[in-house]
Amino acid sequence: MGDQVHRFRLGLEDLASASFACSPLQEAVLSLRMWTHPGKYVHQAPMFERIRPEFERLECAPLLRSLIASNRYVPDFLTPRPSTPFPEVQAELAVVRALPPERLRAELEPAFLPHDRQLPPLLAEGLADPARLLAGIADALEEYWVRCLAPEWWPRARSVLHADIVHRSRVLAERGAAALFQDLDPRLLWRDGVLTIRRDWGDGDSDITVGGRGLVFTPTFFARGAITSISDEYPPVINYPARGQATMAGPLAPPPTRRALEQLIGAPKARLLAMLDEPASTTELARRLGVTPGAVSQHLSVLAETRLVNRARHGRMVLYVRSPLADELLR
Repeated sequence: MGDQVHRFRLGLEDLASASFACSPLQEAVLSLRMWTHPGKYVHQAPMFERIRPEFERLECAPLLRSLIASNRYVPDFLTPRPSTPFPEVQAELAVVRALPPERLRAELEPAFLPHDRQLPPLLAEGLADPARLLAGIADALEEYWVRCLAPEWWPRARSVLHADIVHRSRVLAERGAAALFQDLDPRLLWRDGVLTIRRDWGDGDSDITVGGRGLVFTPTFFARGAITSISDEYPPVINYPARGQATMAGPLAPPPTRRALEQLIGAPKARLLAMLDEPASTTELARRLGVTPGAVSQHLSVLAETRLVNRARHGRMVLYVRSPLADELLR
């Protein structure tokens, strides 16, 4: 099937209220692709190989794998649009649990039937008791989150996702909507109040008037391009590939710095400035440098006092980015 297009028609109010959110449940559900389609998301592979033994010990692992279609689609109800910029995973799971069980078949079939022609056996058999199947799916996702993702992967991932959102917000404020959408993904086209996304699902082109419902953008580690819901009935949301994914693969060597800058402010601070071309948290910087967060915090305080870095609060997280003055020093 060739590419089709999904058009979001945005009024001025819709554009003004467009927002970004970070969804832990979305990332948990989409990360199941790591177990069904290995090799697709190379930056996540090192950490997920460390997670694999714990995942394989889950009794619910077969059910979790069954939630991903052979073309990597997932049922829309498993990734509800975030109701706040930083929802807690338990709140998002509550939305999944609240789905009327009689709707479960209709939610599952669009993800599997067009491509696979049938539901996975575990899901097909479970629909004999949809309420029990729905509860089992939600419980499996919760156990997967607690045992596999929350201990190590999510703290690092959250830092990268928050940094991405701060960057996108700056692009929107400084360069406008057209630049933002182009920066998110080349398959997005903004023209004359219409945001068009190419897609390879559905029965034809789709034309959606946002009509004051708001458009939410969520970064993800588990997509190769901008995507949206399978069904047009869901509130408008676009998932796009997060920036900074390479930092998840392991520590990166700090970019080289000019010798004169190191002599001026010291090598540790010069390395930090070189790394802060995009927002990052103290914890993430410490991990990449192999030092303690306390050491990084001390250097960042000095750099902030001398106006070489700017602070940006995103939810409960404080991110740092180079100031224009520091950009000049690094040239």
